[in-house]
Amino acid sequence: MNACANCHGPDGDAVPGVDLGHGQFRRAASDADLTDIIRRGIPGTAMPPGNYSNTAATQIVAYLRSVAATSQATVARGDAERGRVVFEGKGQCLSCHMVNGRGSRLGPDISDVGRVRRSADLEKAIVDPAPIVRPQNRMLRLITRDGTTITGRLLNHDMLTIQVLDSREQLRTLQKASLREIAFVQKSPKTSYRGRLTQEEIADVVGYLATLRGAATVSQ
Repeated sequence: MNACANCHGPDGDAVPGVDLGHGQFRRAASDADLTDIIRRGIPGTAMPPGNYSNTAATQIVAYLRSVAATSQATVARGDAERGRVVFEGKGQCLSCHMVNGRGSRLGPDISDVGRVRRSADLEKAIVDPAPIVRPQNRMLRLITRDGTTITGRLLNHDMLTIQVLDSREQLRTLQKASLREIAFVQKSPKTSYRGRLTQEEIADVVGYLATLRGAATVSQ
């Protein structure tokens, strides 16, 4: 579905007259029509043919129907500029995340999060983040043989060494032989803003995050 999002957007509503997240199509009246469009494209339009088997195309159609049925793509988007103010101020999100070169490297860089994540996923990350922490963003706890504890984000490791970005944003490379414990932190370091932000503020932040597409952002 990432290939589809390049044109249709993460919420499926970037093409005028088409809303994949809500089952709205301009040229398809049935699942068979959708399957044929996914495989063959639409001549004379920007919709290209896809290199999918009939089974794979059918599975994509089933996914689209599931999203529409459960309204997973339905989420309130507020004012992006107000959301930026909350994101940078009350939410203190730049203390973990980086956006277009500003902020912290402790969490993932989210400069293009609006290009790759649906609004529903963005809202979930704000109010209930723990279940969707990606493996590459999990925090690691290291305890050295002299009892020093180091917590940081895993960057790389090999047979002999392990590299983390610690809680002070310092790059640390340690010999595995010098460690007596290496373990992922089970509790998510991400903050839930449920109850800390109003529903309007959450909608505004979602609206702001949805604009983060790399080079294209709201004015600063």
